[in-house]
Amino acid sequence: MERAKRQERSGQEKGPNFSMNSQPSKISANGPHWRFQDLEIWQLAADLAVSFHGLATRLDERKYYRYAEQLRAAGLSVSNNIAEGSASPHNPEFLQFLNIARRSLFEDASMLLVFQRLGLLRDDETSPLLTQADGLSRKITNFSKSLRAQRPQS
Repeated sequence: MERAKRQERSGQEKGPNFSMNSQPSKISANGPHWRFQDLEIWQLAADLAVSFHGLATRLDERKYYRYAEQLRAAGLSVSNNIAEGSASPHNPEFLQFLNIARRSLFEDASMLLVFQRLGLLRDDETSPLLTQADGLSRKITNFSKSLRAQRPQS
């Protein structure tokens, strides 16, 4: 309560309701459930990370270890930045993390296109992922717009 009063006096903007506390929102038999898990953009980003990991495993099998590691890292960056940003109690900070997540998607797309040009990945492997990445990028943009439109909560 005191924190809310300080923020109100200082004019700081509070973040969306789901991110007011960085602690897990509930504990289930499977462990804690984090609020970012309820965000569609995080779920889609996590799905893409799993797909990128699968492609990276194929690259590992062909001894392209550095490419595989880079693809895994960039794939995880999207969901990680969404999760980390959702912990902020302030929309502007969350928006910064969403911007980084969206830019990481562009990095992922670039890698897929270059790996395809190098003959390391086939079009039928990259095309669905590029479509998913484009859709997620648009959803992150729309979510960011909705956060910007929110008025400070008191």
